[in-house]
Amino acid sequence: MTTTEPEGLPASARRVEYRDVHALRGPLLVLGETADVGWDESAVVELDDGSVRHGVVLEVERDLVTLQVLEGTAGIEPGSVGVRFTGDPFAIPVGRGWLGRVCSGRGEPLDGGPPVVGETTVPVNGVPLNPVHREPPADPIRTGISAIDGLTTLVRGQKLPIFSVPGLSHLALATQIAAQARSEGRGFRVVFVAMGLTHADIDTVRDRLEERAASGELVLLLNAADDPVIERILAPRVALTIAEHLAYEEGDDVLVIMSDMTSYAEAVREVSAARREIPARRGYPGYLYSDLASIYERCGRVRGRDGSVTIVPVLTMPGGDITHPVPDLTGYITEGQVVLAPEVAARGVYPPVDTSSSLSRLMRAGAGPGRTREDHLPVAAQALASLSRSLRAAELAELMGADALGETDQAYLRYRDRFESAVLNQRENEDRSFGETLDRIWDALGVLPERELSMIPTALIERHRPSEGGAS
Repeated sequence: MTTTEPEGLPASARRVEYRDVHALRGPLLVLGETADVGWDESAVVELDDGSVRHGVVLEVERDLVTLQVLEGTAGIEPGSVGVRFTGDPFAIPVGRGWLGRVCSGRGEPLDGGPPVVGETTVPVNGVPLNPVHREPPADPIRTGISAIDGLTTLVRGQKLPIFSVPGLSHLALATQIAAQARSEGRGFRVVFVAMGLTHADIDTVRDRLEERAASGELVLLLNAADDPVIERILAPRVALTIAEHLAYEEGDDVLVIMSDMTSYAEAVREVSAARREIPARRGYPGYLYSDLASIYERCGRVRGRDGSVTIVPVLTMPGGDITHPVPDLTGYITEGQVVLAPEVAARGVYPPVDTSSSLSRLMRAGAGPGRTREDHLPVAAQALASLSRSLRAAELAELMGADALGETDQAYLRYRDRFESAVLNQRENEDRSFGETLDRIWDALGVLPERELSMIPTALIERHRPSEGGAS
């Protein structure tokens, strides 16, 4: 190691440079003969050609330090690099300066503007929140999408993932939520973080969210598929650090949308392989659960603070396998899921939500009298129960033919068609209110005989059911 500051300065003020590079493994740099270096400490990697890269300490073992280089190790030669440690964890400035900006996964500007500055700098790994200080999620967030607002209502402070398969319209759904989502009573902000997307998809996201970014309500963090894998690991943590300050210090309701968390998990697996760790399920490290939890659990409401952080992670399930480690572990941590299905998309429905597999475990905390509408919860329950019955009717129709079914089963077949066309199916820029969504569900239920609406109180049926509903 060498000291680049003049002699006579205190040791803490010297810029100590380490040059003993033992190995380069993928995005990792192993450095020897180090001293007084801590886990999660940030570093500056200087190449002999004058270029500078950045890193974060991943592991410390005696005098060996494993450093993850954010820009990757391509082009680095062991004898032509010097590393300086800052003594602090990797941190970013926080504040309202992020609003309206488009940046990389580690917070570097991509919109041609100056670097983001703030009065406070905060480590991106965050600080664990005392569970005693948590408030239960409450009050709805309106996404403008009937399949979510009507049947799996998103609640302030909730973590509600979207499970999809490659090739479906999950990115369109995620950007539509980011463009339309609202909550009542206070400022609402959106932080959208893209991980491992193609450049074409990134261009689509930027175009779709341009208006909200221009209004100063959106922060956009973009990590492309060919960007460094370490940046992909940092991106959701940078997004949540920004969101936590806006929520708990500025008092805003903040929605954080992360697409695609499967790409994030692949990055974790790649780094784990470079560290030569023993793999667990499907080659992922055994700590994947705790790693995902360290991200998902950074949402919620805090006692004494006005704001909230709500998380909507988007995951593509390899092979459509919901038992794959990433969706499986995510399901353990989060509070429900919105599942997109190829068979629904094949019927021309957008968004292709599989209502039988989707649920929001906190829906009762965000829907109903005083929040959305008095009939919301019973109508949603009736709609789902009727859809389940319509599936059985459809199976009978395949076996016997629709003409052989009774009048009630035929009504359920009409109900399924009406529900998909009037409620589930909507345009990618269509923004519906809670009232419109519920009225559309009533319209679909109107094809059923009134005796079949057994989950809705009679008073609500008399008040809301369309007058031209089916025969009783």
